[in-house]
Amino acid sequence: MPIDLLLYLAFLPAVLALVVTPGPDMMFAMAQGLRGGTRVAVAAAAGISAGALINATLAGAGLGYVVERAPWVFGVVRWVGVAYLAYLAWKTLTTPLTGESKAKIRPSRAFRDGLIVNLSNPSVIFFILAFIPQFVDPTRPIFAQFVIYGATIAVLGFGVKSTAGAFAGQLGPWLARSPRAERTLRWVTASVFGALAARVALTGVKA
Repeated sequence: MPIDLLLYLAFLPAVLALVVTPGPDMMFAMAQGLRGGTRVAVAAAAGISAGALINATLAGAGLGYVVERAPWVFGVVRWVGVAYLAYLAWKTLTTPLTGESKAKIRPSRAFRDGLIVNLSNPSVIFFILAFIPQFVDPTRPIFAQFVIYGATIAVLGFGVKSTAGAFAGQLGPWLARSPRAERTLRWVTASVFGALAARVALTGVKA
């Protein structure tokens, strides 16, 4: 068996407590839900979870070595993420939430956005490098354990974030019926994206 069952059972409540705590990823899924509806929110949550799994896989493959030897790489990745979130904020603010514009927000695009936002946030990979090794048995295959733990984080995170995003997605169409509420909704959603960009920019590699 590639993983210690007792360690895994200890890991489950710890990671569950983490994924239910509101954070940037949950706010992103909810913002996408407000912007494009329930399907878009679920797709965004799936993209975020895919990013978490990729990060865990890379960490298990030895990304810690890269972090130690070339920390500037993560600086570049971080600013790419900041720029992308700023673009999403601007795009949301300048695009009215009419039926026509909402049709352009496809689930595949929301998935891509969630994936990019997760992968371009170095805090995620540093968190994984700090958190998962606490539950790794060094006598067993390290890579397999990182993948299993990463998949668990991805699945539990998807369940929580898609639920929160779907709830926001139900509110979006109702709010968009009023021109004033529609403008407010765009400002709020754009502000969330902008705040996430600022957080990534200011916190750097802090988890």
